[in-house]
Amino acid sequence: MTTMVATTVPAARVSWVRYADLAAKVLLFGLLLSALIWPDLSGIKGKASTARLVVYPIGAMVLPLWWWAYGRTRSKLHSSFPWHADLLMTLPWLIDLIGNRLNLFDTITWWDDAMHFVLWGFLTAGVLLAFAPRNLSRGLTTFVALGFGATAAVVWELGEYVAFVRNSPELQTAYTDTLGDLALGSLGALLAGQILYQVTTRKTL
Repeated sequence: MTTMVATTVPAARVSWVRYADLAAKVLLFGLLLSALIWPDLSGIKGKASTARLVVYPIGAMVLPLWWWAYGRTRSKLHSSFPWHADLLMTLPWLIDLIGNRLNLFDTITWWDDAMHFVLWGFLTAGVLLAFAPRNLSRGLTTFVALGFGATAAVVWELGEYVAFVRNSPELQTAYTDTLGDLALGSLGALLAGQILYQVTTRKTL
């Protein structure tokens, strides 16, 4: 049976992470606002832009909303708001939006694959830091990371299919592409779990 212990992070580290997290959120919402004002320049036109404009803010704000509604008074994992976890959960939405804005997904052949691996790693690490007990074994950490990462990857691919892939030329190659994305997202989640286990274990030694 696991026990949950509130984590404490040095003040200096919290300070720069907090500023980085707030800056990432400001930039994300600025890009989303510009996509509403100038949709042709957003890089997400024709790529389920409406869905992204709804999902991305929710993804970036889910942890602050949870903390405000529940965590600040009842969380046994954190004695203060987990800025490091929130930053990791914000970066995937921001980086994806920047990549689309700069047209990197369509001009760099390996960019999409790299993003599925890296961004799923960030998201999984953030979720585990925010919600998973700190003293999980390596095996349980692996299962939790894969469970979240693979499930989130499936939900994302289903969303992409419903939102725009089924009516686009990408449908002809969607099966192969989806399998690759699911594999890379799961591997990114797995790596995040292993890194997080090593880091948290080292801190408790």
